[in-house]
Amino acid sequence: HVQLVESGGGSVQAGGSLRLSCAASGYTYSSYCMAWFRQAPGKEREGVAGIDSDGSTNYVDSVKGRFTISRDNAKNTLYLQMNSLKPEDTAMYYCAADPRDYCYVYTYLEHWGQGTLVTVSS
Repeated sequence: HVQLVESGGGSVQAGGSLRLSCAASGYTYSSYCMAWFRQAPGKEREGVAGIDSDGSTNYVDSVKGRFTISRDNAKNTLYLQMNSLKPEDTAMYYCAADPRDYCYVYTYLEHWGQGTLVTVSS
């Protein structure tokens, strides 16, 4: 069965960095768009970044220049390098997979992980 397992979350001070990972299994990873979403307390879930099967990347404006999404198809793993973190980046971060390109703009994706918590203190 399909599994997406996130790791790498934690607590960091503003200006710090974290690297999230998402290990995927149970489907043809390389042919799927992968994305990172986040949900802060009291807010709606939002797409943060996506990477298509051809490696094309997209980011929400608030993280451009600070976050980098990447994928390793040999390891079936998705990454999110987060630099210059801000308190407003505090949220539960989820990875997701979908066969549609540009998948980070969608609300409902085919597969979801359980999430990893990122807390940024000022």
